[in-house]
Amino acid sequence: MTLPHFSTKDRILYAAEELFAQQGFASTSLRQVTSRADVNIAAVNYHFGSKENLVNEVFRRRMDDMSRERLAALQRAVEAHPGQLEPILAAFVEPALAMAQDRHGGGAFIRVIARAYAESNDSLRKFLSDQYGHVPREFAKALVGCVPGLGKEDLYWRLDFLSGALTYAMADFGLIKRPAGVSEANHRQRAAKALIRFAAAGFQADAS
Repeated sequence: MTLPHFSTKDRILYAAEELFAQQGFASTSLRQVTSRADVNIAAVNYHFGSKENLVNEVFRRRMDDMSRERLAALQRAVEAHPGQLEPILAAFVEPALAMAQDRHGGGAFIRVIARAYAESNDSLRKFLSDQYGHVPREFAKALVGCVPGLGKEDLYWRLDFLSGALTYAMADFGLIKRPAGVSEANHRQRAAKALIRFAAAGFQADAS
């Protein structure tokens, strides 16, 4: 596959994202990436320096924007709906589902996220924690005021469960498929509303 209308760096990132989605991180070689991107190995070394950095940049170019959008939506939700649970959950869910519908590789990136969950890659997990761990922590702080009787451990468990359910919904391989005649945007809105209601009930459930 060639992407002549993109920069060399973008072509490498798109190729790497697709290959990581299909084969995983360990099974994908830089030679495969350069072949799909139609560049030489020197271009990868120039732009990224190493395979580890390339993996990180595949995440960074998607996660940076999504994280900014989540935190901006969270601030708006807290200011406009203080103490309300569902607007905060919407700020977490909706930007991620929107990113999943991005026609320029959003679907492939969701499979890359699934690979990150499935594969043991300590370096990648540390990178994600260092770069983006502040996002769920900010949401946890906001959620405390909505479920004051919930302990910190239970709160973090439920936020983890929401993240897993969201990844599943983003991948769109569940029981609910987009019906004929329903736009992707409408299907995404329905999915978001259903997930937010489900998550709200989970956060409000009594802790054991």
